[in-house]
Amino acid sequence: MKNNSIKVAVLAMLFLASCAEKKEETAAVEEAPVIETFVAQKEKLSTELRMPAELVGFQQVDIYAKVSSFVKELKVDIGSEVKKGQLLMILEAPETSSQLAAAESRLHSQEAVYMTSNNTYKRFLETSKVEGTISKNDLELAEGRKNSDYAQLQAAKASYREVQNIISYLQIRAPFDGVVAARNVNLGAYVGPAGKGSDLPLVTIQQQDKLRLSVFVPEAYTGYLSNGDELSFTVKSVMGQNFKAKIARKSGALDSRLRSERIEMDVINTNKKLLPGMVAEVILPLNAKDSTFVVPKSAVVSSSEGIFVLKIKDHKTLRTKVQKGREFENRVEVFGDIQPNERLVKIASEEIKDGTEVK
Repeated sequence: MKNNSIKVAVLAMLFLASCAEKKEETAAVEEAPVIETFVAQKEKLSTELRMPAELVGFQQVDIYAKVSSFVKELKVDIGSEVKKGQLLMILEAPETSSQLAAAESRLHSQEAVYMTSNNTYKRFLETSKVEGTISKNDLELAEGRKNSDYAQLQAAKASYREVQNIISYLQIRAPFDGVVAARNVNLGAYVGPAGKGSDLPLVTIQQQDKLRLSVFVPEAYTGYLSNGDELSFTVKSVMGQNFKAKIARKSGALDSRLRSERIEMDVINTNKKLLPGMVAEVILPLNAKDSTFVVPKSAVVSSSEGIFVLKIKDHKTLRTKVQKGREFENRVEVFGDIQPNERLVKIASEEIKDGTEVK
């Protein structure tokens, strides 16, 4: 009987010991996990942005006919290189010849009329110097007639010049050095300022030895670029070659649809490797002008409550709202109430509440 009591006591002690061990294991499991932290430091983040861009002629113009006429002669064709002032085509409008002849006839007639009235006035003026020979009223009438005829003469000259200008429009000349990129008419075609003949331009001239490279930069990145910055770009048609260009112009305003700023670069293209209309890929260097806080992406939490990081204050976590800037690989710029050398949680999440103790 005594032996049985001893066995029961031993078993009870073993049971109590195993329960204690289980409690210790449970307590160890329930301990707070280790939270990895890091020290916030400022640095200048340098990244790059790849954007599509378009090459266009530095100058480009569509030339239309100002006078209703027919194409009489074509001096150029697609791909022709032209110089400023070079004759491109001659148009023909028969009615303008008769208009010029009529205007010239009116001009000569008015010159004769003015010459007569002017001579009459001079004779009256000379005679009037002898008192009592010419009345003051006759002299004034002669002067008025002379002035009226002079005005009519000036009107005839203006009309004659107008017809001459119209005839000059029949000769189409190049406004600058370039290449004929398009020709939309043939010999004998009717062209003019109205009707079917004005649907398309006669020719399109492009300056191709110098091109414009246009790119729209999103609002968030416009502040990183300045006039004179050198950029590199590539085009698919010239594989394996990088081209350089400097920023020449910034629009200074955002496009209302794209919310981006138009930036233009001048590209020297004397070897004609590049063509207007090509699509390029521009590499925009985004170098920060001032130091900013750069943290691992895992330290930033985006939730329905906003974007925040977890600071360590008095050995406890504190949610701090921030704004995200540029992202590069596994790092991101943040702006907010963060001071240098403050400790932040490296792998943050919504599961970590404010006041969580950090050992």
